[in-house]
Amino acid sequence: MDKVEGVVKELLSAMGYAEASVEQVEIGGQTVFSIKNLKDPRELIGQHGDTIHAIDILVKKIVEKRFDDAHRKAHEEGPFSSPSTGPEGSLRPSNGSGAERMFLVDIDEYRIRHIRDLQTKAKMMAERARSFQYDVELSPMTAYERLIIHTALQNEPHIKTESQGEGRSRRVVIKYSAE
Repeated sequence: MDKVEGVVKELLSAMGYAEASVEQVEIGGQTVFSIKNLKDPRELIGQHGDTIHAIDILVKKIVEKRFDDAHRKAHEEGPFSSPSTGPEGSLRPSNGSGAERMFLVDIDEYRIRHIRDLQTKAKMMAERARSFQYDVELSPMTAYERLIIHTALQNEPHIKTESQGEGRSRRVVIKYSAE
């Protein structure tokens, strides 16, 4: 994960934010690289988090590209070998777990607060489903937000979750289960 932190710092410096620092935090089973010490964090968060989302994607692409290039160089077997034809494939992580890509880039805990809010909402709605013994349908969410809800409730007793609907109207339904 030191590679990721290095890429984030390098990108921030290129964008003119060399004074920023990066802090690594674990939340919801993910490593979050939180950018701190910005004069105006709103500049990099953007409207509705659009800019930080773009930075997150950019960092992931840079890490992926650098990892793939390093992987290809380390596993070349000869002048006629192709990097994508090996038994591991071209995207195999160095430790086999995919941990190098399981991260999130955040600014001043903007995304962390969103994750915590979703987890709190999920727990409240699960309690409502358990208390009244009926299904609770949440509002439409992105795939990532639905994943947070499913993960937050996976170990809750007497609660099952499933996604229903299609496209932008896909939502999580929290179901009471007597089992």
